[in-house]
Amino acid sequence: MPLRRRDLFRLGGLGSGIGLIATAAWSAGKWLGAKGGTPPLPALDIDCTSPYSDAAAGAGYPAQFSPAAYFAGDRDELHIPPPRAPLSAEVREFDLSVIETTLEVAAGQRVKVWAYGGTVPGPIMRATVGDRIKVTMTNHSDMAHSVHFHGAHDVMQDGLERVRNGNTQVYRFDAGPAGLHPYHCHVPPYSRHLRKGMYGAMIVDPLEPRPAAHEFVLCLCGFDTDGDGRNDIYAWNGLAGYYERFPLKVPVGELVRIYLMNMLEHDPIASFHLHAQTFDLYRSGTSLIPQEHTDIVGLGPAERAILEFRLPRRGRYMFHPHQSHMAERGAMGWIVAI
Repeated sequence: MPLRRRDLFRLGGLGSGIGLIATAAWSAGKWLGAKGGTPPLPALDIDCTSPYSDAAAGAGYPAQFSPAAYFAGDRDELHIPPPRAPLSAEVREFDLSVIETTLEVAAGQRVKVWAYGGTVPGPIMRATVGDRIKVTMTNHSDMAHSVHFHGAHDVMQDGLERVRNGNTQVYRFDAGPAGLHPYHCHVPPYSRHLRKGMYGAMIVDPLEPRPAAHEFVLCLCGFDTDGDGRNDIYAWNGLAGYYERFPLKVPVGELVRIYLMNMLEHDPIASFHLHAQTFDLYRSGTSLIPQEHTDIVGLGPAERAILEFRLPRRGRYMFHPHQSHMAERGAMGWIVAI
C-alpha cells in the first residue's frame, strides 16, 4: 500500500523526522451529531488570515515560533478525539508504545522526545465509564519508562514500575470516573520525562452522553530547547503557532466542546482565555453541572477542564494563555465561526 502523507508525518517524514503534531483542520466525519454525521462545512468565505500576520513571514510569530513552511495543516489524529462509543462488554485496547524521535516544535527548532504511540502528545484514548481497558506499552527507547493514568483504578495498575528497553508492560483497569484524565510517564526524574513529551489525554464519557458537539482536544505543551530548565517554546498539541496559521473552524451557533489540558513542565500555572465569548467550565469534567461561567480558566500542571460554548456571530475568536510570554512564544490561536 502506498505511503500516505500523514504517514510520513507520523514517521517523521519530509526530511525532518518529525511532524508529530495535531491539526486544527475541520474533519466533518468526526462530528458527533445525533445521527452520526453532518455535511461538511461550507467553503470559508471570510478572511481566515490572522490580522497579526507578517506579510514577509506569513504568520503572526517570528519563524522560531511558527510551523515549518512545508507543513500544510492536514493532520487531525492528535486534535479531534475519536467518536464516543457506547458501553461495551468488549475490552478496549490501546497501544502506547514508546519511541525516541525528534520533533520540530517550530520552524528549524528541533527537540528530541520520547513519544507514546509515535506522537507528542500521545494518542487520545476514549472510553465510557465502566469499559474494560487494556493498554500495551513496549519500550523502544534506551531509557526506562512507564504509563501512569490519572483517575481511579486498581493500585497495582498505577504505572510506577520501570519498563526497560525492549520490554513490554500491559495495564488493565476499568475506565472511570467520567471526565478528562491525563496519562504520563512516572519514572524519575519525572521532570525530564514530561518535558520530553511523555503525556496524553484520556476521555472517559459518562453513561448518559453529553450533548452532541464539535469536539477538540487542546493540550498545552512546553519545550526547553537549550536545556536550562525553562521552556522556550509553547504549543497547543505540539507545534508552536499552529492555530494562528490553521484556525479551528466551527459553525455559528452550534455547541463546541474543548477538552483542555495543561501538561507544561517548569511553569507553575497556565491559563486559557477565550476572546469575545464565555464558556461553561467543568473542572476535570467529572461533573455534568458546570462549576462556573467565565472567559478564562487557570490550570496547574496536569490540571484539566472541559469547556462548552457557542459562537453567536461569524468571525475570528482568539484564544491563548494569559501568561503573555506563552502566547507570544507559540500558544496563541484562533477559532473561526462560519
